[in-house]
This record gives sequence, C-alpha cells and structure tokens, in this order.
Amino acid sequence: MPDRTREFGKYGARGVKGHGLVARRLDELAGGIATPVTVRRGWTARLHYLTKTPHSLAAARDAGLTVTDRTLKTWLDGRRAPSARSLGQIEVAYRTVRRANVARYLLGRLNARGRGTRVEIHPLNQSQVPRPRQRFLEFRALNIRHWDRIVDAWAREDDAALDDAWVEQIVDLGSQWGQYEYCTNIGFAA
Repeated sequence: MPDRTREFGKYGARGVKGHGLVARRLDELAGGIATPVTVRRGWTARLHYLTKTPHSLAAARDAGLTVTDRTLKTWLDGRRAPSARSLGQIEVAYRTVRRANVARYLLGRLNARGRGTRVEIHPLNQSQVPRPRQRFLEFRALNIRHWDRIVDAWAREDDAALDDAWVEQIVDLGSQWGQYEYCTNIGFAA
C-alpha cells in the first residue's frame, strides 16, 4: 500500500488535498445564507438563524458567540451594528451551528439506506510537470457507502479526522489510492 505524499508539488504538480475538496463540497450541499456577513442583511439573517430557538442560541454560545442578550436585541432591532470582531464571531457560530443542524440530513442522503453515493475524483494537474516525471492518472469513480466518519469530522471542523476518514475511503481504489490523495476536483451529490 502506498504511503502518503510527502513532497507534493516538488516537480510542479498542482492540486488540493482530497479531504479539503470533500469539505468544500459538503459546505456547498449544506447551503446557507449567501449574503456576506459584512452586509447588514447578511449578519441579521445569521442572527435570526442563531436566535430562532433557545436550542440554537445555546449552540451559538457554545460555538463562540459571547455577547449578551441585550446586545443581541439591539443588533436585531437595528439600533447598533456589530463590530468587526463580533461579525467574525457571528460567522463562526453560524457556520458551526449550520453544520451541526445539516449533518444528520446529509448523512442520511449520502448513505442512501446502504446504497451509498457515487464520488467522482478528478486527478491532480500535471501540466507543469516535466514529461519524464509525469505519471498516468485518470478520472476515477468510487461508491462510498459509509459517510458517518466523514460527515462527523466535517461537522466538527476536525481537519485531521476528516483527512483520516477520507483516506480510509479512498483506499478502496486499490494500490493506486496514494495517487489520488491530491486532486483537482471531487464531485458528488446528495
């Protein structure tokens, strides 16, 4: 079995770690508020999402939203706007709470009652690698049936655990799995 890549890009190859692309795709599937947090409409929408129920407010506080209830009320009433630091807290709390809320739904969709989800892996870009050092890589497809560890690590924003969970799945590509540790794109739907 191949070892993990140690000096990626040494000869000019370009790509991104596979687990990073999986996290990006899960973020796209999770959806959310498209308006940036720096715009009034964006931060008020996020605050409404975070304060809709006592449970979501408690989750937002656990995720790092450290302002008082009085301050939240003045923001929601439009009497004051959050500082740049507070906008950062709002964005982090929103992303964390949104991931936790959507994770169970995504897990059910991706596992598809044991059928799993087809994942398309586009190999790294070798256009800048000298011809003798290029290796033959092709588009690969893989059916992942157990997304539990991947979605859990994504929801917790645990990069190392997500990497381990992703590598555990791509080992199913056979002895070539190490060639797909870095990719240009990973696609799947839920």
